[in-house]
Amino acid sequence: MTDTHAQEFWYNSRTGEVEVGKQSLASELVGPFSSEAEAKRAPEKLQERAKAWAEEEAEEDR
Repeated sequence: MTDTHAQEFWYNSRTGEVEVGKQSLASELVGPFSSEAEAKRAPEKLQERAKAWAEEEAEEDR
């Protein structure tokens, strides 16, 4: 039996490190991502999404 989660990459928001598989508390993890490079971009992606959501909300309020 193989561990399907072993090849998932997670960004740890507390440490700023990328983890292979779930190694930390779920509340500290963002993901899963399919590659280490994608996981390293997690903070940037979160900012992009937050900005897009804020813009959508502002548009709805008009």
